[in-house]
Amino acid sequence: MPIVLDRDCATPLVQQLTEQLQAWIEQQRLRPGARLPSIRTQASNLAVSPACVIEAYDRLVASGWLQARHGTGFFVAERKPGPGLPLEEEQAWGEAVDGSWRQFREGHDELLKLGCGWLPSAWRANTEVAQAVRLVSRGKVEDLFDYCPPLGLASLRQQLHKRLSRIDIAAGPERILTTQGASHALDLLVRTLLRPGDVVLVESPGYYNLFNLLRQHQVRMLPVPRTASGPDLDELQRLLVEHSPRVLFTNSLYHNPTGTSLTPKVAYRLLELAREHDLRIVEDDIYADFQDGPATRLATLDSEQRVIYMASFSKTLSSSLRVGYLVADAALIGRLAELKMVTGIGTSRFAEQVVVQMLANGSYRKSVQRLRVRLGQHMAKLLGQLEAFGWEVFCEPYGGMFVWVRSPGRDFAALERVALDNAVLLTPGSAFDHQGAPSDWLRINVAYGQDQRAQAFFRYAGRPSAR
Repeated sequence: MPIVLDRDCATPLVQQLTEQLQAWIEQQRLRPGARLPSIRTQASNLAVSPACVIEAYDRLVASGWLQARHGTGFFVAERKPGPGLPLEEEQAWGEAVDGSWRQFREGHDELLKLGCGWLPSAWRANTEVAQAVRLVSRGKVEDLFDYCPPLGLASLRQQLHKRLSRIDIAAGPERILTTQGASHALDLLVRTLLRPGDVVLVESPGYYNLFNLLRQHQVRMLPVPRTASGPDLDELQRLLVEHSPRVLFTNSLYHNPTGTSLTPKVAYRLLELAREHDLRIVEDDIYADFQDGPATRLATLDSEQRVIYMASFSKTLSSSLRVGYLVADAALIGRLAELKMVTGIGTSRFAEQVVVQMLANGSYRKSVQRLRVRLGQHMAKLLGQLEAFGWEVFCEPYGGMFVWVRSPGRDFAALERVALDNAVLLTPGSAFDHQGAPSDWLRINVAYGQDQRAQAFFRYAGRPSAR
């Protein structure tokens, strides 16, 4: 494989390797299924880091040139142009597309996923989850084999009712619908409330999978800048007057990706504007259980059932169990339950029983308390280190998983080069823009910030004067 990398060239090594591999596949007219050298072999032959090879292979997977097979390696993919489209336009690749899903792809085991949206496995309540699984497995046989009721298990909705009352959200079990995580809840809401061509408000920066979902349903997005205290009210009011949007999607607590939280003043004014302009609000509170101390939620202040509240156990308990829920008026819950059954025949009875067990015996409460303490310690330590290394922090969060940062004078390409040299995989700021616009901001998951690879990245990518 005649590949020559020019280390004196301004083009990053990853890009050089990607382009030369693609050209080699084309020129040799390799058949689908042909295997490429392993990551370690390729890295050794070219005298580059394994991270560089992984990134090049990953780009070729994203653009359709290669196929990754778990535990086996990377192979030339079969490329069939769509009708009326040239081959190179069949699959688009870009920072926003790649950044959104690169954390989930196979082949990144050697890299630290510093911008991911989940906690380390070692932080999870492994023993408690395993015990709950055993209890459910030994319990009623229907919990292993039967379908779940349309609204979800009554026992889980009763537990959720009690939990919601403790944060001053008045919602009886009849107003609660269980879902397969928060993403499923969002999908149900978008399908039920919106039609192609409808206009909605999204926060900027915001949750990339929500953007993808709205785009799939041909819903028009208008960005509202996120400030340290919540959505920018002046811009929000202007957009309400000019465009009459149907829905606002927002994180009140520990916003993804900035880590900021809503203040009471902004919350009250936001609800006033929603009433004046007949706006529905979807409050995504997926990080609710990381709360330590007082917090402001729109659903707590809402007296008109204008706010649709949703949360999940994916971040705190398990991403694999896929148990979430939403709270809305009874009429809307009925419509959502019907769609839930039509599209998926309900949720997992087994998964919901596991969550019920942990809520009922107190193991979930104890595990979340440990997580709060640990995250708080890591957040405080990382914020001090970032300041010492010369990084700029958008706003110092008082809890949660994320901090939104940048290194002045460095764009994402420069940051990514330093990251890959230190075996770190970043999530680009462009992934959190509704149009994928370039950004020099990064989402950092504080749970991974003390890893030696992260520390090396922060040090070398910070301001030179601070090192």
